[in-house]
Amino acid sequence: MRAILKRELSSYFNSAIAYIVMAMFFGFSGYFFVGTCFVGNTSSLSPAFSNIFVIIVFLTPIIAMKTFSEEKRQHTDQALFTSPASLPRIVLGKFLGAFILYAVCCMIFVVYALIISIFTTPDWAVILCTIIGLLLLGGALIAIDVFISALTESQVIAAVVGMAVGLVAYMMSSIVSMIEVEWISNALSAIAFTNYYSTFTYGILDPSGIVFFLSVTALFLFFTVRVFERKRWS
Repeated sequence: MRAILKRELSSYFNSAIAYIVMAMFFGFSGYFFVGTCFVGNTSSLSPAFSNIFVIIVFLTPIIAMKTFSEEKRQHTDQALFTSPASLPRIVLGKFLGAFILYAVCCMIFVVYALIISIFTTPDWAVILCTIIGLLLLGGALIAIDVFISALTESQVIAAVVGMAVGLVAYMMSSIVSMIEVEWISNALSAIAFTNYYSTFTYGILDPSGIVFFLSVTALFLFFTVRVFERKRWS
């Protein structure tokens, strides 16, 4: 798994993907930071954390789109899956490569908090709690995007479908409010990403949110393994 992880990280930073993703993340987060803290004259980063969700929806598919679709396009997937590493280790290595790049992007909020600390005392509990929420949210979305990438050899299709799924996840709470059938709205509310993520932005380390995001991550990584297990035996 270590070799796959190293190979994946190398592929990101030896291409333009890592730098484009970081530039976009830093650019939008910086815009939200300046607009919230300097223009809005507040030390709270909560609005910036809330706004960055929609940017993450578009960036995580770009990070994960190449994980397996590129292997399939270049026909190197067979060599990968006949390697000594097990399928779960291969999938986990690919996932961790994408997740580490995303985690590096999220660390910019620590820099923003340090800038705030020059002028006033930031609420470190809220900031650290929300960063944990960001990492959990991103992990779940990346796992979904990795699964989508495993289904196609087109990076463009993987990215577009990943963005569509992410937008549905982002808009789920709004969709729920328009549904009048109680049991359907309750069921959809239970899988609304924003409901769980918003709790972290208030500085609350909610166990249900942690379990939800980790469960989504584990579930879609399992689905990805099953895709290739089925292909291997067919």
